[in-house]
Amino acid sequence: MGNLRTKDLSKIGYHNDQLRSLVIGIASKNFKHHSKQQLLDLLVNIKNDPEAFLDDELTSKIAEKVIGKTDAPLFKTFELRDEPVFCKTYGSKGIEQSTKKQMELANLLPISVQGALMPDAHMGFGLPIGGVLATDNAVIPYAVGMDIGCRMALSIIDESDGFLKRFDYQIKQALKNHTHFGMEGGLEVRQEHEVLDSPVFNEIPFLKPLRSKAVRQLGTSGSGNHFVEFGEIELLADNILGLPAKKYTALLTHSGSRGLGSAIARHYTQIAMNTCKLPRHAQQLAWLDMNSEAGQEYWLTMTLAGDYAKACHERIHANLLNALGLKALHVVENHHNFAWKDQLADGRNVIIHRKGATPAHAGELGIIPGSMTTPAYLVAGKGANDALYSASHGAGRAMSRQKAKDNMTVSAMKKLLTNAGVTLIGGTVEENPLAYKDIETVIAAQGDLVDIQGKFYPRIVRMNKE
Repeated sequence: MGNLRTKDLSKIGYHNDQLRSLVIGIASKNFKHHSKQQLLDLLVNIKNDPEAFLDDELTSKIAEKVIGKTDAPLFKTFELRDEPVFCKTYGSKGIEQSTKKQMELANLLPISVQGALMPDAHMGFGLPIGGVLATDNAVIPYAVGMDIGCRMALSIIDESDGFLKRFDYQIKQALKNHTHFGMEGGLEVRQEHEVLDSPVFNEIPFLKPLRSKAVRQLGTSGSGNHFVEFGEIELLADNILGLPAKKYTALLTHSGSRGLGSAIARHYTQIAMNTCKLPRHAQQLAWLDMNSEAGQEYWLTMTLAGDYAKACHERIHANLLNALGLKALHVVENHHNFAWKDQLADGRNVIIHRKGATPAHAGELGIIPGSMTTPAYLVAGKGANDALYSASHGAGRAMSRQKAKDNMTVSAMKKLLTNAGVTLIGGTVEENPLAYKDIETVIAAQGDLVDIQGKFYPRIVRMNKE
């Protein structure tokens, strides 16, 4: 099939944005063996005589839309299950009851197949942070989260750990010159990346105005707990990377898809809530059917946001390594706010949502950070089915941002940083180390889920200054 574009559809009289998105979605999936011209001829016929195409499963959706049957999104009302689906909780002792209740609500959805709660779990919106949910042919925008594709990236650098002390000044300068945090502005030098040429920006009208902001924010980081940090990583013997067991310099980053992901999350959460009516206390968990136009669109845009988040990390790492004349021996990266098509051990096809959880299929590498003064762990998954092939995404918050603010002074935080041998550029007391659970306890609670490959110690940390 030739590549069908919105302008091709406009030429044959398909002017409605939703209709064009629907046609492109259906055509790319079901009409691969048609030539572009055959497809356009078929679409002209549907437009001229839609009633004749209502009985065919593949053309009926387009025909209905042409007639105008489905212009207003019809909503369906759903009830919750009587009993929650199976959900294994790891590190239960360190997880508050309110978080467990929030996960239980997700496990009562009629589309839920299985759940899992990671040891770093705490309350979130919709799904708890640290919650993993497998669903049947449906995607829940709020179970992916507002920061779609929030992720970790680790570059293990071809230098010993001594490099950090020798080039302390140059590293700090590079961090100040080549990173940017927060909502406004961007880097001084315009960033290039192929993700900006994605056809999805043009195929889905809602995305068009977001592209210019995506261009501006490429290679930057958000606020809150997002960071860019240099440190030392100690790789263990027989690590899965096949690198010698010793200490290396490393660069670790944590951030997501910036304004692009957040706009996509808001847009499709609204559509889900308008079309999927649930009891009021569960309404945030409204889903999009994967067979629906909105479900297909969200999946496309979610994937784009994930690719964009990856591109941001690639630019940050490339800029910093180039500035310092460094080379990466190995890069490890993983999303921890995303949804994936996957298969359970019993062969069922599901969509796995990880809201603040690290993918951990057998042999899959991931990074679990602690705080600005505690280690991050490089891990390899064990593929535990009960955990939906997942692990924690960090230590998890022990205090809300407000509580962290109320319980820590700037001078007390400076003392903690000095004692840990860490330099902080930017940052706030909201992200102080005591606002987080103990990473060692959290790692110990997931011995069945991951094998430790190495331990990263932060040394020079850059964060947003509120």
